Amino acid sequence: MGSCPLSDFLFLCTPSIFFLVSFAQNYPSKLVTLPFPFHEAFNPLYGEGNIVTYDGNNSVQISMDETTSSGFHSKLMYVHGYFQTSLKLPENYTAGVVVTFYACNNHKYPFHRDEIDFEFLGHIHGQKWLLQTNFYGNGSTNRGREERYELWFDPSEDFHHYGILWTENRITYYVDNVPIRNVKRVDEMGGDFPSKEMSLYGTIWNGSNWATWGGRYKMDLNYGPFVAKYSRFVLNGCSFHPAQCNEYLRVPKDLTRAERAQMQAFRRKLMTYSYCYDSKRYAVPLPECVFDSVEFQHLRKFDPWTFGEMNGSSQ
Repeated sequence: MGSCPLSDFLFLCTPSIFFLVSFAQNYPSKLVTLPFPFHEAFNPLYGEGNIVTYDGNNSVQISMDETTSSGFHSKLMYVHGYFQTSLKLPENYTAGVVVTFYACNNHKYPFHRDEIDFEFLGHIHGQKWLLQTNFYGNGSTNRGREERYELWFDPSEDFHHYGILWTENRITYYVDNVPIRNVKRVDEMGGDFPSKEMSLYGTIWNGSNWATWGGRYKMDLNYGPFVAKYSRFVLNGCSFHPAQCNEYLRVPKDLTRAERAQMQAFRRKLMTYSYCYDSKRYAVPLPECVFDSVEFQHLRKFDPWTFGEMNGSSQ
C-alpha cells in the first residue's frame, strides 16, 4: 500500500472524526519540546564513516554499504519520558535491511537489559516496509513481545514521526501522533516491564536471517547503499538523576478516549502479528495481554495458520 490521502482510510474509524481531529489533541504534542540538534544529543555508536550530519548538524543520515552498517546513541541515559524522531527510510528493494529507533541499556546491564523498540523491516519489490514493536525488561529476551503492522503511508517517500512514551505505568508507541500500541504494566509482569535507565539509539543493519519473510529474502547490496535519515529529535525524558524526574508523573495513566479509538482503528485494520494472539507460541497469553475480539478476527483472516485458534477465545 502506497501513500494515500487521509480520506482514503476514513474506514479506519467510526465516526471518522478520530482521524480528522487535530493531532495536537493527542498527548504527545504536549511533550514535544524544541528538537535537539544531533551533535548535542548523540554520539556515533559504530560505522562512523557512514554517519553524516546535515541541516546544520540538526539531522543525520546513517547508511549501510559493502563495508559497514552504522548507528548512533544518546549521550545521556533516561528513566521515563517521551522520545521521538522524524525518520525517512531507504527506497527500492530493501529486503533484509533493518532500521531502528529504540531505547536500551544493554551496555550497562548486559544480562538484565531493558529495551523498547521500533524496528522497520525491509521488503522485496512490490511489497512494503513493515513496522515491528517489541520490549523487554530485566533480560526477559526469551519472552518476545513482538507486534508487526503495515502503515497507511510509504515511509520511504517522506519523513514521519515515531514516538515512545515510557512511564512507570505504561509504554505507548505513536506514529505521526497516532497511538498504535499501549502496554499497561501489571503486577504479574514482574521485572518484564522496563524500569531501568536507558539510552536512545538509531541503527541500520543486516537482518537477512529473519527480517523479510522470516529470512527467505536476503539483503542485496546491488541496491545499496541503504540510507536512513533522522531529524527533529525529541528527548523529553528524565536524565538519570531520579530526584529531578518529575515531568513524567503528570502523564495520564492511560490513553484518552479519542486516542483509544484511533489505536483500535489502526490495529483492527493494519496489524499483521501480535504475540498476544499467537497460542502456538504462548498457550497462555502473557499477563499484560488484553483480548480484543475484533483484533483477533482480523488476524485470523490475515494469517489463519498462526491465528486459527486461541485458547480461551470464542471461535
